[in-house]
Amino acid sequence: MPESYPLSLNSLVGACNQTTNRDPVTAYDMQTVEAGIDALREKKLITVVFGAGSRVQKYRHNLLEHFELDRSDVAVMSVLLLRGPQTAGELRARTERLFHFATIEELEACLGGLERGDAPLIRLLPQQPGQKERRYVQLFSAEPQGGWQTASFAAPPAPHPAREDSRIEALAAEVAALREEVADLKAGFAEFKKQFE
Repeated sequence: MPESYPLSLNSLVGACNQTTNRDPVTAYDMQTVEAGIDALREKKLITVVFGAGSRVQKYRHNLLEHFELDRSDVAVMSVLLLRGPQTAGELRARTERLFHFATIEELEACLGGLERGDAPLIRLLPQQPGQKERRYVQLFSAEPQGGWQTASFAAPPAPHPAREDSRIEALAAEVAALREEVADLKAGFAEFKKQFE
């Protein structure tokens, strides 16, 4: 949401793990998102922002300061970064809220511009067995497993069951501690109130 940008770490974790309009659905923990922020800061693609009166540090991207991109390019890159390899048809449908491509040819012209140059930002992958169309992939992240020729992309790792269990236990303990604290506060308030009766 524009009104909450730049984003705090908690907002970034929530944005990374949102479950609507996302394929694949992800479940990144705070440490994973922090590692991503650190990697992007090393590349000078993210800046820490300290706002007046803000209690938490926030982050904003510097993508447009490093690359000459227009709104259509940003729309395509955003969808590729969020969803992984996409066909031209998928990109046209999924960029609609960010930028309206009137025709598939207009989108293909945009894709061609992102593919060209000494440092291309996307690449058209070879057609894979069982796939009708070729897919485009962004080149900001690490190379897909098996290299570009085979392009066997791994799905994001599923949450580790033991890690999920320990997370649930930690949350349950925190809720129990908060309930105990609320009970203590209620008892203290009741005693305080009795002084004035």
